[in-house]
Amino acid sequence: MLSIKVMQHKNEDPILMKVLMHFCFSLQLTPSAFLKEISLTTEQRLASTHEVHLPHIIQLLDMSETSHQKFSSVDLDRTLFQPFPSEVVFQNYAPCELYEVPLILRNNDKIPRLVKIVCESSPYFRVISPNDVCNKVAPGMPSTFRILFTPEENKDYFHELTCITEREKFIVPIRAIGARGILDFPDQLNFSTSPVKYNTQKTLLVRNIGNREAYYQIATQRPFSVKPSIGTLGVNETTQFTIDFYPEKSGNHCKDLVIHYDTGEDIYVNLYGAATDVNVRLDKNSLTIEKTYITLANQRSVIIHNRSDIIAHFQWKAFATHEKEKEKKQMMCQTLQAEQNSVLDQLLVECNMNPALREHLSIVTRTFENRQATVHEDVMLFNNKVFSIEPLEGDVWPNSTTEISVIFRPQEAGMYLQTVYCDITGRETRLPLRIKGEAIGPKLLFNFDQLDVGKIFVGSSHSYEAILSNQGAIDALFHQMWPSTVLGACFAFQPREGIIEPGGHQAIHISFSSTVLGPFSEEFKFHVNGSPQPVTLVIRGCVIGPTFHFSVPSLDFGDVSFGFPQTLSCCLSNTSLVPMTFSLHVPGDGNGDPSIRSQDQASGISRPVWRKAWFASAKPKEFTISPSYGTIRPQGFLDIEVTLCSNTVKTYETALVVDIKGSGEDVLALPISARYSLYNFCNAVASMGISVFVSFLNKIHGREWSE
Repeated sequence: MLSIKVMQHKNEDPILMKVLMHFCFSLQLTPSAFLKEISLTTEQRLASTHEVHLPHIIQLLDMSETSHQKFSSVDLDRTLFQPFPSEVVFQNYAPCELYEVPLILRNNDKIPRLVKIVCESSPYFRVISPNDVCNKVAPGMPSTFRILFTPEENKDYFHELTCITEREKFIVPIRAIGARGILDFPDQLNFSTSPVKYNTQKTLLVRNIGNREAYYQIATQRPFSVKPSIGTLGVNETTQFTIDFYPEKSGNHCKDLVIHYDTGEDIYVNLYGAATDVNVRLDKNSLTIEKTYITLANQRSVIIHNRSDIIAHFQWKAFATHEKEKEKKQMMCQTLQAEQNSVLDQLLVECNMNPALREHLSIVTRTFENRQATVHEDVMLFNNKVFSIEPLEGDVWPNSTTEISVIFRPQEAGMYLQTVYCDITGRETRLPLRIKGEAIGPKLLFNFDQLDVGKIFVGSSHSYEAILSNQGAIDALFHQMWPSTVLGACFAFQPREGIIEPGGHQAIHISFSSTVLGPFSEEFKFHVNGSPQPVTLVIRGCVIGPTFHFSVPSLDFGDVSFGFPQTLSCCLSNTSLVPMTFSLHVPGDGNGDPSIRSQDQASGISRPVWRKAWFASAKPKEFTISPSYGTIRPQGFLDIEVTLCSNTVKTYETALVVDIKGSGEDVLALPISARYSLYNFCNAVASMGISVFVSFLNKIHGREWSE
């Protein structure tokens, strides 16, 4: 109560604040000091008072109205007269008896000053002034007033005296202390050395040795606690108080146990305890679990050794410290609060359209409050889908051990690392346990890593077989992943998915047919459930076109004559295993009408027609190929005839070019050679007969030429 008054008057008067703070600290009494003080009589209390305090100035006066001495050597923050005692106290009194306490006012100034006391009307308190109250008090001299007190009953009374000097008015309080309830607590309670995170208790049997009922409230601070914290105890009655010491950190801990009586006194009992780590430990701080197949389980153990004299309670946690647990809970609560606000906002919008939904607001609020309460009450034990610990919490008896099972149940292949923390009685920090485990997926392997199919004819169909075996201890569920390349889509696998038992095999049939030429190397992947890496099969090879050849290295027509056709034959053989569709042509040959034969000219072709053919802008087609296109069956052949009817005086150096469907153009060229010979031309014309030869010469050297 005094501390509250100090705060209220802090900005009013610094002197009053100092006085009240002194009273506040002086009231922090131990039980023995309080008992000793409350047992004194009024006279003994006055005789034991040796300190004085500055009184509270309530008003400053104009000295010129009462004195010619307007200046004083006493500072304004001090009064001209110092009261003793600073507070008039009556105690241990009986009803209807008269008690008296002298109040001495000593002049602090260096000149004589006037002083008087005004007491408000009270049936219990009276002031008897000295006979010379109207005279000035000499410097340093006292003026004694008598305070009379007549109580009606043994209870508390409060009053105040107003002292008036030439410069100020100040207050001297009067307090009459009546009957008190007094609990005989010890002045201090020592828990000595205790294990950290261990609850040490002390039970006190306390009696009310006062002369009235004791109404009390008891409070302290962590790591200490007290039960009961509130109650009533009759005169000479006893009760038990249990004080707990539960330190969460090692070191010395010192707090006050505050006993607050309904009469306003606060009594302080000093509590002391020292916390230290004890010999409680794990037999190992890291644990490696053997390789484990997915969907199966493996187990290892860790031992908790308790070499102390206490029962050690342990809990396996996911967080290293209690502070991190609190942060996690705060984040979860913030998420719930955001979710609640969103739901309420949506519900309010719906309530505007349907007021009957307003009753759901309280339901939503209560639901989220319950969810947040569940979060706060959660002890945050370790919870993991891969690693599990059994038991998660329990007790280890003094000087004994407990075996903890760590179970590894992986669902996917890979390396797993996890750190768990053992929060155990007797150790300030949580004991870490690092767990390492490797999960193995199904072991599927092909009987070969690579398949080299060599050279494959374009368009041909080929089949292969690969064996996929399960060399693991669990069933393997697989399926082929779709290839991403164009050539990869030319492969077909059967089956594309399935299950292989441990030690089993599965034949994978592979078919391939491609229309794309060139070398290839394709990687095919088979995903295995629970395995991060797929099983791969590489197939490489080269797709080639059909193979073929001519029966002759070249076609040599030798000397040819103008207009006299000559034919040569050859054989085109298909040496491949697929049909070959071909087309033949001679590059550079004319694309006009077929060349004119000499017989056709001599047998009656009109001169204008012949001349038109001779002088036509389109170059005549001199080579005739039979057949010029077709399909040759696998391992088959075809006879080809090439006829040259020269209408051009030149030497021929060209080739018979082969285009293969699906393989490309100009795949192969058979050389063709020929020479124009005038001698042969004349012999050939002469062989027609004299009449024909003459007619032919007339056509060449007739008037048509002159035209």
